[in-house]
Amino acid sequence: MTDDFERRREEAKKRIDRLDSRELERQPDRKDFFDQVYEQAGGDAAAVPWADLQAKKQLADWLADHAGAGRTAIDVACGLGDNAEALAAAGYRTTAFDLSRKAIDWARQRFPDSPVDYRVADLLELPRGWIGVFDLVHECYTIQSVAPSMHRAFTEAIASLVAPGGTLLVYTRLRPVGEAVDGPPWPLTEDEAGHFAHLGFELVNETRFAFQRPDRTSPHVFAEWRRA
Repeated sequence: MTDDFERRREEAKKRIDRLDSRELERQPDRKDFFDQVYEQAGGDAAAVPWADLQAKKQLADWLADHAGAGRTAIDVACGLGDNAEALAAAGYRTTAFDLSRKAIDWARQRFPDSPVDYRVADLLELPRGWIGVFDLVHECYTIQSVAPSMHRAFTEAIASLVAPGGTLLVYTRLRPVGEAVDGPPWPLTEDEAGHFAHLGFELVNETRFAFQRPDRTSPHVFAEWRRA
């Protein structure tokens, strides 16, 4: 990303923080907030703080060793589509969805010839035909985007997408149990990140890493789970 892109991103974050503070008081699940971010971006991806314009490195590395070979995959809360496109490029028959229609329209515009099936959908009201059918489910930053009171519902909805024997990939920030958090975002505690173990999943592998910020260290985990 260029210096100018980063400058525009920092300016956008200030506007978005003010918007988010107002929306949280009115709508704790933030349904309208994301649409407003995409609308106000005006086609500038720098104004969408979670848009990297490339797949996450941990996902790309994992896909390099796990080709799709025609198996099915779904990208949860896909945003502008970069992770979904990486799944498709690795050979997965990929569906990707987001709550925001504006995000989906933008992803389709970015990748007009994409094999990805981009859909508008609500994680808490999933189509029946998606339940328990995907060989690979990818979730990045979705659970932490809502308040802790909703983390378990989001976790269980994501888990419901995975087929028996299927794989779930989870990319999220972490925080110690008991540590106060003033989101958004609301990083997961170790217990929350490990809740998939209570839903019939076995932890296959995880990578711990951290991003260094001027004012803080942001611990992350990229976890691979297998459904029984």
